[in-house]
Amino acid sequence: MAEAIWQQLRQEADQVTRKEPLLASYVFACVLNHQSLESALSFILANKLSDDVMPAVSVRELFESAYKASPDIMHNAVADIRAVYERDAATCAYLPVILYLKGFQAIQAHRLAHFLWKNGRQALAMFFQSRNSEVFGVDIHPACSVGKGIMFDHATGIVIGETTKIEDNVSILQQVTLGGTGNEQGDRHPKIRSGVMIAAGAKVLGNITVGESAKIGAGSVVLHDVAAHTTVVGVPAKPVGQHTDQTPAQSMDQQLPDN
Repeated sequence: MAEAIWQQLRQEADQVTRKEPLLASYVFACVLNHQSLESALSFILANKLSDDVMPAVSVRELFESAYKASPDIMHNAVADIRAVYERDAATCAYLPVILYLKGFQAIQAHRLAHFLWKNGRQALAMFFQSRNSEVFGVDIHPACSVGKGIMFDHATGIVIGETTKIEDNVSILQQVTLGGTGNEQGDRHPKIRSGVMIAAGAKVLGNITVGESAKIGAGSVVLHDVAAHTTVVGVPAKPVGQHTDQTPAQSMDQQLPDN
């Protein structure tokens, strides 16, 4: 799958260089000058995240080391690319996902921070948490566990706490908080099961579980567990019925159940 997406990316990049000369050198540097998706992504992300403290060459070396040590990072990145392509109605190609969509880029930056955190480099992991927030407007604690096939749509203002766990195939829109309810210690953040969709502006707070394929309505404040395949809305959020959509994260259907 990674190789197929990489070849498609190269074809799309070649088309862009022919159609838009002003972008030719940029697209060449980001995609056509590389022999693999790993190489291209490390280049793109390093140039986004570097600053006066951490030069791009050092950031790129960290990404490449992480990809080599933990192949699942790239496997998950490929699933994230497909998630955006399949779920975002405004995206009709793979190339814009890796070049321009900060939700995708922020997730990949977090994957590096999480790798560093798990391997005893907490100070460096927190540096990249800070850069992720500064560059992409997405603040994820490095300890947070994130599955594959994740889409952050628009992404601005997403905040995710330390003990949050996000399973596979989840879609989260802008201004969402997965946080705590105070300054308590220990396991204090939400657990988001597979297939969940969390709409814009929702706040999910505390060590609660949002069940498989549940939907959280826009602007809702969720303080209690949400059953699987259930839609909740409101402040505080309350169930408004079960839905027949088995994959709300995929369909991105934000309508309320008929009942």
